[in-house]
This record gives sequence, C-alpha cells and structure tokens, in this order.
Amino acid sequence: MAPIDQGTINYRDELVRKLIHLTSLSIPIVYYFVPRSAAIIILSILSAAAIILDLSRYFYPQVGKVFYSIFGFLLRRHEVDTQKKNLNGATYVLISALICVIFFPKIFFITGFAILIISDSSAALIGRKFGKHKFLAKSLEGTLAFFISASIVVLFTPKIANLSTEYLIGIIAAAVGAIVENISFGFADDNLSIPISICLTMWALYLVMLPGLNLTLSNVPR
Repeated sequence: MAPIDQGTINYRDELVRKLIHLTSLSIPIVYYFVPRSAAIIILSILSAAAIILDLSRYFYPQVGKVFYSIFGFLLRRHEVDTQKKNLNGATYVLISALICVIFFPKIFFITGFAILIISDSSAALIGRKFGKHKFLAKSLEGTLAFFISASIVVLFTPKIANLSTEYLIGIIAAAVGAIVENISFGFADDNLSIPISICLTMWALYLVMLPGLNLTLSNVPR
C-alpha cells in the first residue's frame, strides 16, 4: 500500500527541504540570548526582505528565473501558483516567528517554534515514507511522529520554574500542535498555524493550571 502523505515534490527533494527547514532552529536558539526588541527588529527586516523577494518572482521574470533556478525543485505546487501568488514556506517561517515574538512570552515562543521546526519535519518525512493509516487529513504515522518528537522537544526547552505541571502543559500543547499540523493541510500554512496554536494553548494552560506564575524567563534577556 502506498504511503498516504504523498506531497507534491519527490521524497528526496522533501528531505532537502526539511534539512533546510531545520536551519530555522537557529531562530529560537538566538532568541533565547537576545532581547525581544532586538529579535523584533531582526525578524522584521528578514521578513520584509523575504516577502519582497518572494512576491518579486511573480512580477519580475528575471527575478523569477533566478529564483526558480535555485529553489524551484524545493517548491510545492501551491507555492508556484501564479494565480494566487502564494508565499513559500520559508517566508511563512519568518512571518510566523515575527508574529509569535511580538505577541507571546519568550518561554512559549521557544517551545512552540522549536516544535514547529523539528516536529513538522519529522511528521512530513515519516508520514510520506511510512504513512499507511489515514487519520483526519493526513496519516496516523506522521501525526504520531509529530507528537512524539514534540514531546521530546518539551523535555529540553526552558521552563519558568521547572515544575512538573510545565512539562504536562508542554505535552498537551504538543498534542494540539500535532492535530493542527494534520488538519492545516490545504487551507492554512502550518508554519503559521502550528506555533500560534501551541503558544495559545500553553498560555491558556499556564493561566488555568499555574495562575500567578510570572510568564517570563527571568534569567535571559527580555
């Protein structure tokens, strides 16, 4: 039986795409050490540059020719739709990072974005290679790969007070992220929906389960 998550590029190119995607792990790592204001400035510049370049390929043939000669093999079908003029996944990663840095506490961003980078890659590669059981919009195998890898990420990301409840909150948020990754297919870019859903879940659970806890990492730059 063929895998369920076929994708729109071949598996080798998907692997290259996800290896490049993993370099975005530098974003939460760097953000851990720099103030929020600096992160917003840096991400604003990078996001603006990415959006300009990404849209320019649709309107300026010479830009498009160079862009596609370098990155064309990595783009999915919806990312080369000249009618809708969709942005590519890398641009959404930067936009997503900027939005999450602006609106969420650093502790939530680091966890949510690390899960996006690691677990989204795991879900795509495992789902396409081994996905045989349909679950919601994608495969059970891919969704489990997301949840398991995300739960591992939760064990290593910073906590505010190192309380056991914080790990439980992270694992619940990981489960939410796994479902969102699965159902985002076809109508929302998961580079946006995954970290935002995880951050919102963590924020809500911290407020309910650990009320009164200061939601800042006091030992790192703010």
